[in-house]
Amino acid sequence: MNAGAKPVSWRIVLIKIAAEPSRHRVAVWRELRKVGALSIGQGVWAVPNVPAFAVGIDKATALVERANGEITFLHAVGATAADSVRFEALFTAAREDDWIEFLSDCTKYEAELDKEIRIRKFTLAELEEEDQSLDRLRRWHRDLKARDVFGAGNSEQATAALLRCAQRFEDYSERVIDALHASEPHGEDVPR
Repeated sequence: MNAGAKPVSWRIVLIKIAAEPSRHRVAVWRELRKVGALSIGQGVWAVPNVPAFAVGIDKATALVERANGEITFLHAVGATAADSVRFEALFTAAREDDWIEFLSDCTKYEAELDKEIRIRKFTLAELEEEDQSLDRLRRWHRDLKARDVFGAGNSEQATAALLRCAQRFEDYSERVIDALHASEPHGEDVPR
């Protein structure tokens, strides 16, 4: 947090759901993890009070209500500037972990492209599969960027990795198109 900056307001989410069936608790947990909420205790979660988290919190609320549970919201700020800094650091560390996972998937994507090039698997089906994988990475990057409100240190590295994946996909696309054109018959007389 910048010196003199207004402390960030947090939305604290308190959840009570029956232990059984556990699928309800698991569904809420997954939704809150997906949105990037920070677990601060059993049934207690926190997110910065910014619009990027509203849809995920609304989905979690619907899941709690469907399970006949209770959900309560509080707004909070750190009691001191040091508390605010510590809480932002906890949240940012969780985003850094998300970016590490994203970077790992970018590396896997590039390795997959390397393998397809090495074995010369230049088919439209494989091109479509790689395009879908790149779209998944783009969506994931967009979602992570939206919830990385304090700017994790490795977010720029992740953006660069995504751009590299896109460039590698373009290269692979060109190889597929070239291979498909090379396999077309050339110069044959076609009956009229």
